[in-house]
Amino acid sequence: MSKYVSAQEAVKIVKSSDRVYVQAAAATPTVLTKALAERASELRDVEICHLHTEGEAPYANPELAESFHVNSFFIGKNVRHTLQAGNGSYTPVFLSELPHLFRKKVLKIDVAFIHVSMPDKHGYCSLGVSVEATVAAIENAQYVIAQVNPRMPRTFGDGIIHVSEINYLVEVDEPIHSHEMALISPEEDRIGTYIASLIEDESTLQMGIGSIPNAALTKLVNHKNLGLHTEMFSDGVVDLIENDVINCNYKGVVRGRALATFLIGSQRLYDFVNDNPFVEMRESSFVNDTAVIRRNPKMIAINSAIEVDITGQVCADSIGARMYSGVGGQMDFIRGASLSAGGKAIIALPSITKRGESRIVPFLRQGAGVVTTRSHVQYIITENGIADLYGKTLKQRMKEMVKIAHPLHQENIERQFFEVKNTAV
Repeated sequence: MSKYVSAQEAVKIVKSSDRVYVQAAAATPTVLTKALAERASELRDVEICHLHTEGEAPYANPELAESFHVNSFFIGKNVRHTLQAGNGSYTPVFLSELPHLFRKKVLKIDVAFIHVSMPDKHGYCSLGVSVEATVAAIENAQYVIAQVNPRMPRTFGDGIIHVSEINYLVEVDEPIHSHEMALISPEEDRIGTYIASLIEDESTLQMGIGSIPNAALTKLVNHKNLGLHTEMFSDGVVDLIENDVINCNYKGVVRGRALATFLIGSQRLYDFVNDNPFVEMRESSFVNDTAVIRRNPKMIAINSAIEVDITGQVCADSIGARMYSGVGGQMDFIRGASLSAGGKAIIALPSITKRGESRIVPFLRQGAGVVTTRSHVQYIITENGIADLYGKTLKQRMKEMVKIAHPLHQENIERQFFEVKNTAV
């Protein structure tokens, strides 16, 4: 009997009270999730769990709360409303740890929805642009349903799966989710310049998606022999790889290969990684393992934040008590970089929000989560400069942080801090 069926037929394997894992990011199998949502009237208490996903998430409609509950390991825009509506939850977990939750059966997976390349002549597919925790989900799921797409890039590493491991295959032919590079603002450009000033030749980079990482990458064209060991990457690295700025020749882990666990960008990026052995996609339990990351000399971790207080506490997952994103891999890489020989752990963010509120604050908002503690932080960067907090006292940190705050907020930040702390620091 052929494994090739319609999406509607494939998702009939899901039953009430099952837990379904959905592959993340650009590989989100939206044809399958849409077909599952269409079965809402037949199902009750199905838990759908995933990291950040792209595209529409019809199962997250609060009107379907009796049928589906969303369990986010990293909260995306398409499901953020579920926490307030009551049909969603957030599980805080390091990205390095998520595969272990499945393998230890802390979270039992009944069905895995995945998105793969076409099988090759030997019957092997690729998970393409998103491996993250999907391999562990596949290994521990009772059933695996694959959305098979000729437009999914074929990548090397951990994400190779044989059709014999898949219960049902659903053929689609549509573009995978993409992000075009955004314009870089003058403030982001200055932040990028400051970041680049801390990066030496032969360093290994970790950075995510967005204008600040891209701004930093544009400043590295004259650097030499850089490496890439990162949770994810986007278009910004392609020119540097093609011009031999990033060649990975001095890495301590998987030398000569760029290492990531997922990626998202434009079609140019997907064409670049397709069938490209220079790019190796590995599971997050390896890529994000602090003990692995630290083996890269001069490891540079560049991450962002929602707000940072003037002692160096970094809130990156919530706005006050309202959950916004997740822990992700920030601490994995901050710690790994700080333990690396010559490594640097960097938090970079604009000094103010679009509404003019300071993101450098005397105290984190009530209910805010600390993703990176003040004892882990090394450098905080805004468009106003670099705060070097490593080995600094609380009073010294306050001075460093105030100087990188927006000039309109500097005096108020310092005053509010001392009104509460007085001479405690």
